[in-house]
Amino acid sequence: MTGYDLKKLIQESSFLYWSGNNNQIYKALVELLNAGFVTNEVRHQDSSPSKKIYTITSSGLAELQKWVVAPPEPPEFKKTFLIQLAWADQLSPDELNVLLAGYEQEVRTQLLLLKGQAGIGNYVNEGNAKGIKLWKLIHSNLISTYNNELTWLAELRHELDLT
Repeated sequence: MTGYDLKKLIQESSFLYWSGNNNQIYKALVELLNAGFVTNEVRHQDSSPSKKIYTITSSGLAELQKWVVAPPEPPEFKKTFLIQLAWADQLSPDELNVLLAGYEQEVRTQLLLLKGQAGIGNYVNEGNAKGIKLWKLIHSNLISTYNNELTWLAELRHELDLT
């Protein structure tokens, strides 16, 4: 996998996050190379620039496995919308409806994008049945999160007599 492939995988994923810029991906790959966790091979191409293909080493796989079996962190829920909603008691019913409708539209848009991504079948573990199943179930988890948000919005509107 090249640095570009990794960047593209992260960008197209709904659950792999990277807060850094593109150059930091390449910096991280160099650090992994220096630590012996990956190797790289330069492939020359006639019609385009050479590519550095990175491959995980056995020590890299061991380090990855150590991380995978480490105790998971609890989920983080940082929703700016909930902060807005906490002070929405000062809004008129019409203003509150506009706020809720805008949020609902954002949730529906993200849900459509997720459903589209799930259909593409972009998996790191191609050829690995368990890995593919895990990625599909991760997408299912994210989709159910957005569906739950829509259900909660309907309950919110009902409780506030905004239906």
